[in-house]
Amino acid sequence: MGQSLHTVKSNRVRRPRVSRRVAVTALAAALLAAAATPAAGVAAANRSAAVSKAAAGQDRPELQKAIQAFVDAGFLGVQLRVHDERGEWVGSAGVRKLGASAKPPTNGRFWVGSVTKTFVATLVLQLVAEGKIELDDPVAGFLPKLGLDQRITVRMLLQHTSGLFNYTGDLEPDGTWVPGLPAVGKEWLDNRFRSYRPEELVRFALSKPARFEPGTGWSYANTNYTLALLLIEKVTGRSFDVELQQRILRPLGLKGTVVPGNRTQLPGPHAHGYFRYQDTGQWKVVDVSRQNLSLVAGAGDMISTTQDLHTFFSALNGGKLLPARLLAEMRKPHPKSAGLFGRYGLGTYVQDTGPNCAGIIFNHNGSPPGGYGALMYSSPDGSRTLTASLTSGDAAVDVAKEFPKALDRLVKAAFCGGQAGSTDEAKPAE
Repeated sequence: MGQSLHTVKSNRVRRPRVSRRVAVTALAAALLAAAATPAAGVAAANRSAAVSKAAAGQDRPELQKAIQAFVDAGFLGVQLRVHDERGEWVGSAGVRKLGASAKPPTNGRFWVGSVTKTFVATLVLQLVAEGKIELDDPVAGFLPKLGLDQRITVRMLLQHTSGLFNYTGDLEPDGTWVPGLPAVGKEWLDNRFRSYRPEELVRFALSKPARFEPGTGWSYANTNYTLALLLIEKVTGRSFDVELQQRILRPLGLKGTVVPGNRTQLPGPHAHGYFRYQDTGQWKVVDVSRQNLSLVAGAGDMISTTQDLHTFFSALNGGKLLPARLLAEMRKPHPKSAGLFGRYGLGTYVQDTGPNCAGIIFNHNGSPPGGYGALMYSSPDGSRTLTASLTSGDAAVDVAKEFPKALDRLVKAAFCGGQAGSTDEAKPAE
């Protein structure tokens, strides 16, 4: 989901009254045209693997220290990949599994959470580029059986301005947490292998009162992106998985990225993520490497690697997946969406790191309900990227306090030369 740390009401951050417990137990608080042919993608992957082997030996102490800071704060493990003018650096810190000494694999698979939203937004914008839909088309015209408000447009889904209730839980204007489908605490743990259909998720959200009139506010909601998935499938007549494979994964050679559906297993090498929860007054820890993320279909269910996320986000920002006019639309931030990661455009955050750093950068971070977190950052031209995975263990981490500090340090190390000081909050579009 990747929502808890950037849940926003109007233009300031609000945390639900249960946010501390949710953050500690879920890591969801953390995060919270000329595309290559498939053959070229495979060749690029092989070259990248060779670079990675050499780059792993580079002396980049500022990056190693930055990921170690997450471990020192209580996270179990981190794997990081940075591409910049010095080439590629990969590294890891912490351990792969509780009770083990081996480090996390530097290109292991992981649940990426809300990073999924950037893939979904890219597919929708490709359909716009092909003239199959328009950003300001009413969504109800494509999905009439759901009974959507006729004022909700495609743009509103991608920018979280529809006002729809977030089916994994939402906030009242006063900051009170309104539970949704089981997505936090022991209730999620006990239901983590349950299968959901996208229509089921949307209908649950529509059974709840809207947060605001469509287009009049901003509120992060997984509902918007599950609807975007259904829109893609309706317009194309094919599944989201098939469209993703044909449009992005195969052209870019992303062999480590999958849409799991109801599958619960992380394929291939991976670090283990854990869920810490309280039961009858006692703290317990469960390995949640296996989980069914149909709960957040289109909004947070994908699996990937740091290499694949780098390739995707670099290609996107480098203009290889969208025409310039739609990439520009993607990068127009909503003025009411300020939060930890910047301001929200169409499936990407726009963050201003200030004149003494890299200026504007783009990102989308996220995590599933438990155990994992993902980071994905890029410069405007895609030449510099940061992609990472975090795992939680058995430590009692004050995520709301420690995660922003460690993230700030990591972003500076990758984009600002590790300089001190805080990155500026993203500014609204002029």
